[in-house]
Amino acid sequence: MSAMGAHFGEHVTIDGYDGDPAKLNDKELIASCLVGLCDMLKMHPLCEPSIVSAPDNQLKDPGGWSGFLIIAESHISLHTFPKRRFISADVYTCQNGIDVDVVIEYFQRAFALQEIETHFIVRGTHYLREARCLEKSSA
Repeated sequence: MSAMGAHFGEHVTIDGYDGDPAKLNDKELIASCLVGLCDMLKMHPLCEPSIVSAPDNQLKDPGGWSGFLIIAESHISLHTFPKRRFISADVYTCQNGIDVDVVIEYFQRAFALQEIETHFIVRGTHYLREARCLEKSSA
């Protein structure tokens, strides 16, 4: 699944439910997933992944891990909530033609997710048009 036409990038959001709490609470697995997905999608990391413990905020967030990987093409981020068996992930890239099904399956397998909610967002639909206008005005 991917959008057609000229645009800047594509953003896949994934919310996964009923995952394995042990996997969702595994800092090393989270780091490995960020790097592994980056490699699988032929993206280029600009640094090591950053993984931080997110404490319980006594509201709706019972704590977990937040991971972020800055890539040349944009970023991959995820937030796990082991006690709720939930993960929220974003894959944003300036590459066009991302295979959303591959991204979904990757997270589903990694965290043993039983249900997935996903959204595909086309970003910067006017970006290339605006770039052409700027090129013409500077010529």
